[in-house]
Amino acid sequence: MNRMFRRYHRQIAIILCLPLFLTVLTGMGYTVAHELLHQDELGEFLLGLHTLEIIHLEKIYPLLNGLGLVGLLITGVTMTGLFRKRPSQE
Repeated sequence: MNRMFRRYHRQIAIILCLPLFLTVLTGMGYTVAHELLHQDELGEFLLGLHTLEIIHLEKIYPLLNGLGLVGLLITGVTMTGLFRKRPSQE
């Protein structure tokens, strides 16, 4: 079972690497550009890229990112062994 979760975890991580990296970088870039540098046009561009509004995926992209992260969390927590039954020591 643990081997299966490792395989799923690895596959999900490979698939989500680029979208999550894009989300993190554009989120940080938006904050810097808009709030610190007061570059509203650059901030709006980064926000459009952050949600993939530029290619009209703003409705599904956050959902896919969220589902992928939930999958990573479930497989990661399961592999830690926190929920395994421990043999009773008598």
